[in-house]
Amino acid sequence: MAAMASVKAVSSAAPLALRIVAECPVSKARACTLTLSHCAVSTPVFMPVGTQGTLKGITVDQLEDLDCQICLGNTYHLGMRPGPELIEKANGLHGFMKWSRNLLTDSGGFQMVSLVELSEVTEEGVTFRSPYDGKEILLTPEQSIAIQNSLGSDIMMQLDDVVSSTVKGPRVEEAMHRSVRWLDRCIAGNKNPDRQNLFAIIQGGLDAKLRKACLDEMTKRDVPGFAIGGLSGGEEKDDFWKMVTLSTDHLPREKPRYLMGVGLCDCFRDLARL
Repeated sequence: MAAMASVKAVSSAAPLALRIVAECPVSKARACTLTLSHCAVSTPVFMPVGTQGTLKGITVDQLEDLDCQICLGNTYHLGMRPGPELIEKANGLHGFMKWSRNLLTDSGGFQMVSLVELSEVTEEGVTFRSPYDGKEILLTPEQSIAIQNSLGSDIMMQLDDVVSSTVKGPRVEEAMHRSVRWLDRCIAGNKNPDRQNLFAIIQGGLDAKLRKACLDEMTKRDVPGFAIGGLSGGEEKDDFWKMVTLSTDHLPREKPRYLMGVGLCDCFRDLARL
């Protein structure tokens, strides 16, 4: 095993700071401290999912006893029930959950894949048919950010055009370019840039040329962090790692990286390679 080289690289863009504690020159694995508004997060970290503001079968006190430093909430589901207005009255999702540590909220975009039969994508946004009452709901980049502003999460994700990693052809390129355009709309719509960190999501499927083009465009934007999206959807593991390696080769070294959607039992070992 190659020796880990200590470095002193720091990136700060309030309210986020990243300190790279150690980095392997061979595998590129790195250990970092990500400081957010509510506490520091030691990375690599596996983030538990509390889709509707709770982890099933686990209380927030038990989460703290387990030293969970950050967990995830779902903008799509929370935006529908109980709704951003009620959660905002509860002092945001932290108050609603009685959770004193960090929160990341997704954009609602993943439901383009998980609820594909209930959704339609246009340049304006995504029209969903509610699984609860059948009503049509339009989720735009601006609305996704507005809901996340009401939730008050420490890290917000841009609304991106998500397609399954097994999809090929012109739809992948369309989604990549639209994700870049939607990123700009998300940045413009963020009312709390001094309190909430907006992450861009790199798309491009399994096409190295498209993913590199997305990296080139999105890294021109001065966002606090980046996510690697559009993977872990059924593709071969070798294809998965090729796209992860390409992405990490071109992402800014001084900013945090979030590998999205990895949730198998071996994911913690895999994340250590980032």
